[in-house]
Amino acid sequence: MKVFSYREVKAEEVTEEGAAKIKVRWLIDEKTGAKNFFMRMFEVEPGGYSPLHTHPWEHEIFILEGEGTVVSEEGERKVGPGDVIFIPPNEKHQLKNTGNQKFKFLCLIPSTK
Repeated sequence: MKVFSYREVKAEEVTEEGAAKIKVRWLIDEKTGAKNFFMRMFEVEPGGYSPLHTHPWEHEIFILEGEGTVVSEEGERKVGPGDVIFIPPNEKHQLKNTGNQKFKFLCLIPSTK
């Protein structure tokens, strides 16, 4: 078992094309010993966003704080603390910070992505 503060994990700038003002902390991954699932925490500054993209794996997302919008092929939907998002494989998606404070969320992905 490993127990630690998320603050001990470096926040790295997301450099993918189409991303702005967003950092990721790889909280649980192969370095932690995970074999099946990875957990990431994203921190998006006001006006920031993830790239609009798609991939063959699913996402499970839990909003921790702030206000945002999740964009999908079906349109846009506002999200906030306590909201849960499931994004199936191959669905185009994006998360945006639409508030005035940092927008934080956990995102889980399979380790075999």
